Amino acid sequence: MENRVYYGEYSLKHWIDLMLKKSIILPEYQRYFVWDENKVNTLLETFKKKEFVPPITIGAYTKGTAVQNLIIDGQQRLTSLLLACLGIFPDKDKFSKTLVNFANENDDIISPEEAGFDNILEWRFSILTDKGTTLEEIEQNLKDGNYKELGHRLSEEFLKTHYLGFCYLVPENSVNNSQKKFYSSVFRNINIQGEPLHPMESRQSLYFLDDKLVGFFEPAFAKDVKLDAKKYGGVGRMDFVRYMSLLTQYHITQRFSFIAYGFRFKMEEYYEEYIYSVVGENPSEKFGNFENLFPRKNYTVEINRLVHYIEILDLKNVYSSIINMDLFFMGLIYNVVIRKREFVINDNNIESLKENIRSKIEEYKSDPYHSRNPAALKYLRMRMEASINIYNNYIIRDEA
Repeated sequence: MENRVYYGEYSLKHWIDLMLKKSIILPEYQRYFVWDENKVNTLLETFKKKEFVPPITIGAYTKGTAVQNLIIDGQQRLTSLLLACLGIFPDKDKFSKTLVNFANENDDIISPEEAGFDNILEWRFSILTDKGTTLEEIEQNLKDGNYKELGHRLSEEFLKTHYLGFCYLVPENSVNNSQKKFYSSVFRNINIQGEPLHPMESRQSLYFLDDKLVGFFEPAFAKDVKLDAKKYGGVGRMDFVRYMSLLTQYHITQRFSFIAYGFRFKMEEYYEEYIYSVVGENPSEKFGNFENLFPRKNYTVEINRLVHYIEILDLKNVYSSIINMDLFFMGLIYNVVIRKREFVINDNNIESLKENIRSKIEEYKSDPYHSRNPAALKYLRMRMEASINIYNNYIIRDEA
């Protein structure tokens, strides 16, 4: 049997029914809902004008004896339709303020679920469909503070008289690995046009928003500190923006649990927000005022001091894992570049410091969950805290 593809169209009402009945589901690995209100309104206008809307891609996935219909491409469009039927939109600003208030009151981060709110920062339409199997039931279970009014609402007549196309994929083999291989190919065909840029390469154009900061975003020493990331296409230089954004936010909040909160599947947006904040295009409270750390945006002294310690500690290397690189550099960059501290350096201290780091690397790599998923935020925060704590033992303390 060959791979099969079927084409057709459903009324918008039928698409809504499919979501409500959970006849189509969103895989867990899919990113969260990221469209803003303008994109939702543009989509609705496109339907009203009966102009072309790209079809939804659904894939048949056999799991045991059951067949699931997975949304491969089109979750933003479908989610927008569901929101328009309810006349609501996730209110990220109000939700963020609510989280901050809860954190201040309790001196710690409280999960949205514990506070009784939907997690708007990590939101997908299943949060709504878990509340009920009809639009009316969902509305009854909505909590104040999560959503705002969209400004308009799709009528039953509109849903019945407007259509959205689909293509339905059925892989030739229901064996798990064969299905994954097939859908992996589908993802590439949908999302990749031509030769894709690595995220860091794509991000480089933002560095030139301020020519004077190119050497900060991409310092010369980074080319000698590399990550052996074969699965990402080869050996890549250190991503200094990644370190500075994460460590700067920690410096502002002094809470590891705040770091990159809500950016689990969209870290590139997090790094871009940092870049825009640094160059002054869109200052972010998350990272504070760049010139408070580096007056007149002069970072030369700190970068030179960092290079000095990298050479003393002999850290120019090709690192086999992001776990290794993070533990060696998180605490070093934080103390030298952000806190502007010096270290007590002698042969005994160097060996002691590096041995403590190697021991922590071994501990984390022995954890199969950590070693298989080092990009997970909880593990990233764990490495950050461990590295900073290790380096803190070797800084020169201010005299009382």
